Amino acid sequence: MKALSKGQTALFLAFLILMWGVNWPLSKFALNYAPPILFSGIRTLIAGLLLLVVALPRLRDLRWKQTWKIYAISAVLNIILFYGCQTIGIAYMPAGLFSAIVFLQPVLVGFLSWLWVGESMNPLKAIGLVLGCAGVATISAGGFSGSISVIGIVLALASAVSWGVGTVYVKKVGDRVNPIWLVTIQLIMGGVVMTAVGTGTESWADITWNATFIGVLLFICIFAIALSWLCFFRLVGSGEASTVGSYTFLIPLVSIILSVLFMGESVTVNLIIGLILIVISILLVNRTPKEKSDHTPIVNIDTKEVHS
Repeated sequence: MKALSKGQTALFLAFLILMWGVNWPLSKFALNYAPPILFSGIRTLIAGLLLLVVALPRLRDLRWKQTWKIYAISAVLNIILFYGCQTIGIAYMPAGLFSAIVFLQPVLVGFLSWLWVGESMNPLKAIGLVLGCAGVATISAGGFSGSISVIGIVLALASAVSWGVGTVYVKKVGDRVNPIWLVTIQLIMGGVVMTAVGTGTESWADITWNATFIGVLLFICIFAIALSWLCFFRLVGSGEASTVGSYTFLIPLVSIILSVLFMGESVTVNLIIGLILIVISILLVNRTPKEKSDHTPIVNIDTKEVHS
């Protein structure tokens, strides 16, 4: 794949960070118009169907019989649990704070990669892991004093853990599948499952299908999920994986700023201190010692994501 210029890389990174940052307050806003599980299912299903248009020309790379288990496991970890926990949990606490806890994920990936994939553990990573845990503990402290929902904290941590495990799983088996098909299939599978669960536990009549909700839904599906993942793979395919990883800490900062400006959410001392610790943690975990510069740090391949 043709390498990106510095200007193109900066543009792609800016788009990715902005879209994944705005996704959190927009998702919380959308919950005013739809139940969480149905909303989570609808947005991931639509995004998957949009990406299907891009994936179909690569149909021979699908290899369904040989790889369906990989798609299913990744869908459970990176879509059903990740998006499910975040969409439900974000209703219990400020969007910016929730995203700050979820973006402990790069730290978890560093730890899990050491245990599972056999990546090296150096002093900087070890210190980063400790600081990351301290940051989450600092942010979460308000929950045990009653100012922040404990349920929200638990769901944010569950979202981070599922995303982290899903990322390392894809790192371990990702060479067996086409990345575009992986994201497409897991979004469709996860979307179908969550929509089915939402249909059985929530009511479609509770969705307010007005212009505001439809506009927000389509924006999230098109920009925060589908196009963001295509953007992510363009960066990774051009050798920019480590760059993406080193800038992921900006996403919760964008989310917090937008949540404060447009949703009236407050910034607490615990949040600021905890976020600073998490930012330092992520920087340390993603930093590669000069003598081992041939090893690329792990980043989420959000399969998320992009998640969103």
